[in-house]
Amino acid sequence: MLTIPRHCVSPLFLVAAFCTAGAAADSGIALDGPRGGWRNGALAEERESVIAAAYPKPPVDRGGQKNRTLIEGQLRQAGKNRQPGRLIVNGIDMPLYTDEQGRFVKPWAFGPGSNSVEIVAPGGTRRRLQFYENHAEKTRSRLRIVLGWDDAHAEVDLHILTPDGEHAFWAQPLLRRGGGLDVDSVDGGGPEIFSTAAPVPGAYLIYVNYWGNFDAAGYNFDADAHDKPLITTRVTIVSNENTPDERQETLVVPLRRVGDLTFVRALRYGEKK
Repeated sequence: MLTIPRHCVSPLFLVAAFCTAGAAADSGIALDGPRGGWRNGALAEERESVIAAAYPKPPVDRGGQKNRTLIEGQLRQAGKNRQPGRLIVNGIDMPLYTDEQGRFVKPWAFGPGSNSVEIVAPGGTRRRLQFYENHAEKTRSRLRIVLGWDDAHAEVDLHILTPDGEHAFWAQPLLRRGGGLDVDSVDGGGPEIFSTAAPVPGAYLIYVNYWGNFDAAGYNFDADAHDKPLITTRVTIVSNENTPDERQETLVVPLRRVGDLTFVRALRYGEKK
């Protein structure tokens, strides 16, 4: 379970406490949002449509959930031949691609309680912040599935089949009983995030699909238009998020060709043994 320093959750530090590790030194990493410390999402600016500059420009997010927050900033040592950094959110690790100026914007659906964001530059320097989400009406995810991948030009999709026969994916992100795809990022390695606060008991089937490629010119299905001959996807499953019973599991799935649809695993949730 993730924790934050005790002084960060005291109301006395509502305004002043940012709790940003290494903020005194110039790490070469600018992390403009979200802000650290004590936070109420109902009062914070949470943009549902992402219009800021990112990689590529503009970023595309087709998720159906509300109250997404932008993780945005800059890796100052960038350029055309840049290597990706890393984005680590609440322990979930994925590549971080930027534009030529090093800018990045990633949507995320944060839950209540303690949250952490860490940026790791290609050279290994780090910038980290923590915040405590105090919005009482924010629902806690009981089941969250996060997809990221290591090719900036590949477009990979997450597909979830639920026990009651629904199919959550880019064209139908929301489930009738609530939940679905919070975030469906087309560009720059993800993330794609499925979450539900009230999972239906039974078997959830998880798939990843190498749908095509995406760049400044738009979509294409050229077999050679991606950066890597073997794309590595990471699927992280989080149950009972931000509680003493939280569990994380990460699976690594390779994709080779446009059109590959790969079964990741069957996840059984909430069934009595």
